[in-house]
This record gives sequence, structure tokens and C-alpha cells, in this order.
Amino acid sequence: MGIQFGSFNAICETAALVICPLVETSQGVEPTCYSRNVEIGGTLIFQPSTCFVHIVAIIMTAIMIIHIRSKYTAVGRKEIVTFFWMYALIELLAMFLDSGIIPTDNVTYMWFAAVYTGLVASAYTCLLINGFVGFQFAEDGTPLSLWFLRISCLAVWGVSFFVAIATFQQFAGFKYTKPIGLWIIYILWPLVCTVIYIVSQLILVFRTLDDRWPIGDIVFGTAFFTIAQVLLFAFSVTICDSIKHYIDGLFFFTLCMLLSVMMVYKYWDSITKEDLEFSVGSKAAVWEVKDPLLAGAGAGGMDYSTEEDNASNYHGGGPASLVGGVSGGQLYGAPHHQPYGGPQKGGMRGYPPSAGDRY
Repeated sequence: MGIQFGSFNAICETAALVICPLVETSQGVEPTCYSRNVEIGGTLIFQPSTCFVHIVAIIMTAIMIIHIRSKYTAVGRKEIVTFFWMYALIELLAMFLDSGIIPTDNVTYMWFAAVYTGLVASAYTCLLINGFVGFQFAEDGTPLSLWFLRISCLAVWGVSFFVAIATFQQFAGFKYTKPIGLWIIYILWPLVCTVIYIVSQLILVFRTLDDRWPIGDIVFGTAFFTIAQVLLFAFSVTICDSIKHYIDGLFFFTLCMLLSVMMVYKYWDSITKEDLEFSVGSKAAVWEVKDPLLAGAGAGGMDYSTEEDNASNYHGGGPASLVGGVSGGQLYGAPHHQPYGGPQKGGMRGYPPSAGDRY
């Protein structure tokens, strides 16, 4: 049976999604084949291989965030880093939900699943808005751009969270037996956002950039995203049976989604150039003097380090002083002066002055 609009039956029979234990029936929908469990400290851990990918994804996302934050003057830096923070939070929640650390029969599971659903929808919204940052409808990094992004993501998260929890608990007209609203948010909305983002970035590259290499990043990212969906929804059971339940399609889905997110970072990094005039780096700047008047004598300029200050020394005279005119020696004594009050040579006056020299 193929995928039907508004129904999670076929999807959940193939893939062990987070929301599958909460939709269609009171007991949810159990996948036909899923990976083996492991017991650690008396606790059963579901999807251990997928949990490992979640941990790797969190580490890689942290590295990407650090690199993005280091590009202080890059276009859209604050906007794109929001997407990666949301992706890291999604992976953290997915690790607890996929592994069964939060049991599916626990009353808190549906609330965490609703939060997870809202984060997924808002993360794709964030990616969609980031796709238009390069067109500069609003200058990036300004309060207008940042608050529009934050409010939009928060609004989508709120709507998605409400639809999810209302579907799980069957109120406000929502039912888990007919989760059409949840299907639109969880399945259709991410696909729409991804398609719009890809098209907008292709337009951006062809219309505004001279370099065509970023198209390769878009192609690879699109390929990883497509492979992730195909492996999860079409070949998950086949993979699970072939590898004797050690891993299933969810493992490859999570891995390919990580690779697609990494290509989003690679694409953003390739189209943004940092303004070195205002950048802050860890290495000391090396300045090269281009003006010949400021260069050294070897560059054809004047060597101020060896030039004699004739104006102060008066062609070989003593060093200048603010006391006694040109040189303090003219008032307080010649170079060969006698003890205080003695006769002076060269008409110089000593200190204290004699009776005839007093003013």
C-alpha cells in the first residue's frame, strides 16, 4: 500500500517515526521491521545505531556553529546560525525519543513528541526564510530581519505544537484516527519549504553570483535529502530484513539528513565572503607600507632612523635644552667649567654668579 494523503498507516508501517506510537490507533502503528535493541544498565535502548548518528550530528552542528560565528561580517550569519541551533535541538530530542529513553507509554512522551513536531516545522520555516536573506528584502542582521525570522519560527512552532498535541489528545476537532493536519505539518510542509529553498538559491546563484561552484553544493544537498526520503519511506523494510535487523532505514535517513544539513552550511560558506576590513581574526595582521614617502631608505624614501637633527643640534652643538636658550651649557657653564664660583673660560658664567655678574 502506497502513501496516502492524511494517513500515517503506510508511512509508520515502513518507518519508525517519533509520532507513530501516537497516531491512527490508540496503540499507534508498529513498523514492520525495526533495528535491534540493546540493553545498557538495565535499560533497553532502541535504535542504537541511529542514536550514534544523532550524537555525531550534534557534534558536527556545534562545529558548524562555531565556524559560522567566527565569520563576523558574513551576510546572513545571525539568520543561518538560528537554523543550526534548531537542528541541534531537534537531534537532541530525537535521540531521547528514538532510543526509548523517554518511553512511549509515558504520559510525557506525547508532549515531547509535540515539541519535536513543532521544532521540525519551525526549522524548515527558518530554512525557507534564510533562502530569501540573500535577496536583501530586509538587510541581514538588522532587528527587522532577525525579529521577522524569530517571530515566524515561533508562530509556526506554536501552531504545529497545538495541532500535534490536539491530535494526540483528540480535542478542538482533531483526531488521531484522521491526522490530516499533523500529516500536512509533518510530511508536506518540510517538502514545500525545501523545494522553495532550492529554487530560490538557484535563482540567487544564476542572477547575482559570477561563481557557479555553489550549484554543486545545492545539487549534493538536494541529492542527500532525496536519498534520505527514499531510503526511509521506500526501502526501510528491505534494508532492515537484508541486514538482519541491525539497522533500518531510519539510520540512513538520519545520516543523509545530516549530510544535507552540512551541505547547507557548505553552500552558505561558499557564497558569503567576509569583509576583512572589519573582521576580527586570531592572527595578527601584517601591514605592508605602500607609500614610498613612508617606506625606509631602501625603498627610495628617507631613513628617519639615521637622520641627524640639525635643527636641534646646530651642526654639531650640544643637545637642545629648554633652559638657557639653545643649550643649558651657555648659562650654567662651558664643557670645561670650574667649580662653583671659579673663573670661567670663554665668557661663560658660573653659578652662583660673582658680584660683577649679578643682575
